[in-house]
Amino acid sequence: MSSDTPRQLLGGLSASEFLRDVWQQKPLLIRGALPDLECPLDPDELAGLACEEGIEARLVEEHGRDAPWQVQHGPFDDATFTALPENHWSLLVQAVDHFVPEVAALLDHFDFLPRWRLDDIMISYAPPGGSVGPHVDQYDVFLLQASGQRRWQLGGKVADDAPIIDGIDLRILERFDVTPGDDWVLEPGDMLYLPPGWAHHGVSVSDDCMTVSVGFRAPSADEAVTSYADYVGETLPASLRFSDAGMAPPAEPGKLDDAAVERMRRLILDSLDDPAQLAQWFGRVMTQPKYVDQLVPAESPIAVDELVAALQDGDELVRSLGSRFAWRALDDERATLFVDGDGQTCSLPLARALASDTALDDTLLAYDGAAELLALLHDRGSLGWPQEDDDDEDDQ
Repeated sequence: MSSDTPRQLLGGLSASEFLRDVWQQKPLLIRGALPDLECPLDPDELAGLACEEGIEARLVEEHGRDAPWQVQHGPFDDATFTALPENHWSLLVQAVDHFVPEVAALLDHFDFLPRWRLDDIMISYAPPGGSVGPHVDQYDVFLLQASGQRRWQLGGKVADDAPIIDGIDLRILERFDVTPGDDWVLEPGDMLYLPPGWAHHGVSVSDDCMTVSVGFRAPSADEAVTSYADYVGETLPASLRFSDAGMAPPAEPGKLDDAAVERMRRLILDSLDDPAQLAQWFGRVMTQPKYVDQLVPAESPIAVDELVAALQDGDELVRSLGSRFAWRALDDERATLFVDGDGQTCSLPLARALASDTALDDTLLAYDGAAELLALLHDRGSLGWPQEDDDDEDDQ
């Protein structure tokens, strides 16, 4: 779809208009964003996911038995849900797109944003009164109402140091003033976009309230500086050190003068200021799996000729749910393909195909080195055969 084509998902705005005028600037309420949406899960299925090992889930009770705003972390069991009150609680399950293909398919609607910016899709269920309190997120999020109704109230953009309630496992704002006019009840198919730093409070007003949260991440400056410095540090020789050859004799031996500080500044900046190296780090960090154990390597390496034969027989590989792909051109013919925190040099057309929604069939074998790269990604768990994916889901 053209970037200038109006989209119902964006309330009639084109992708270009949305990114220019709304993205990371202001909230946007969109009625009927996905009018034909069918919720991919029902509450019982979401609760079932929350009982599985390896799935991040939380239960938030506003009026907990032990304290207000009590938080429990999964995995849960049936007894946990049986003991819940009739209202004022919420179940939140992270990264549902990693486990449910129908949820992952919702990402196709957000193709106007870089896929590597995606964090995950969280789904929440809440009976009447259920919420997680007024709070602020430091990421962009699209809040899509999948079933039931939820009331959303906004409190404007707040400072980073806005006071939060002490002593609870949630970052609930001490003060929340609703902005006049920013108070809506969302129906199924409605969606609310929120940029980072915007105070908001969502409360269920039905007994079947399910909300799909499509979140987009951005590394903080402290995370980025630390991560990039570590990445660069691994490549620097021990012989590259602070140097002050030719300096003038110090008037005061104990003084740390401006010239010394400038020499250290130049050493650091010259070591870090390498655009090509920065791109290689950035591609790796933005494709790292959300969870350390997300990738499940193949039980045994696949032979390249076996993979080729399977593709030529009509089989297709699939991208593993939760795996992240991106690419960056090195020149007119080659690119780095970034997959799940690693980078592989390959032909530019092959990298573009693997990082898109292109079918992974025998047509890829026309690219030099494709068979070997596909086998490597299969062995690492970033790619698999459809039957393997089905088996993995059955094992959960």
